[in-house]
Amino acid sequence: MNHKYHVMVIGAHCGDAEIQAGAIALKYAKAGHEVTFLHLTAGEKGNPSHVTVEAYRKQKVKESKEAAKILGGKSITLDFRDAELKLDEETVTAVSKIFRELRPNVVITHWEKSIHPDHALCPKIVQSAWLKAALTGFEIEGLAPHSITRMFHSENWEDMEDYVPDIFVDVSEEFETYLRALSQYDFIMNSSDFRYFDYYQALGTVRGCIARTTYAQTLKFPVGMNTRKGMSIPGFEL
Repeated sequence: MNHKYHVMVIGAHCGDAEIQAGAIALKYAKAGHEVTFLHLTAGEKGNPSHVTVEAYRKQKVKESKEAAKILGGKSITLDFRDAELKLDEETVTAVSKIFRELRPNVVITHWEKSIHPDHALCPKIVQSAWLKAALTGFEIEGLAPHSITRMFHSENWEDMEDYVPDIFVDVSEEFETYLRALSQYDFIMNSSDFRYFDYYQALGTVRGCIARTTYAQTLKFPVGMNTRKGMSIPGFEL
């Protein structure tokens, strides 16, 4: 391996990043690259009736670390509150600081159209943080500026309006491990509102059919960027 990449998957809540691009992240981790799952909130307000919000936050952070370990990466959860995300200086600076500290090359996050306000805000926060982290005129705790090379959106069942994939990544060899990582989350396995596990298992199958592989996960370029459709991340082929 001539160059080590750092792939960062950013979700609004613990669980989002893993379900959207966990198998892609694992593919890079297996090839010796660095992987980080960054959760802007824990997603703690969807707590079961028998668990307090704070207890559920601790549970989800623990689950996120277990899932990340299986996927070959590390997990970071910020202190922002579920269903209260804001595109403000505090949030953007917090993410910018992480970009400068950890220096990711590729960032994968939510699609910009979503039925969940936190999801819709997440890519806007990421893009603003990308700019702030890259500009030399912003001083952030003495950290050197850093610019991401590429940003992509990934699939989430709540973010599907106008989501048309550009890239289909073959994750056939990673998919069973990906499903094992998802099973660390109680909400994925036991939600009474949505069959998360079944959906993402089926989605991987459907995307694999289109890509002529067994399983696949997809990515989409941000609106307005030059696109190059294919089976791998441009410039970061394995």
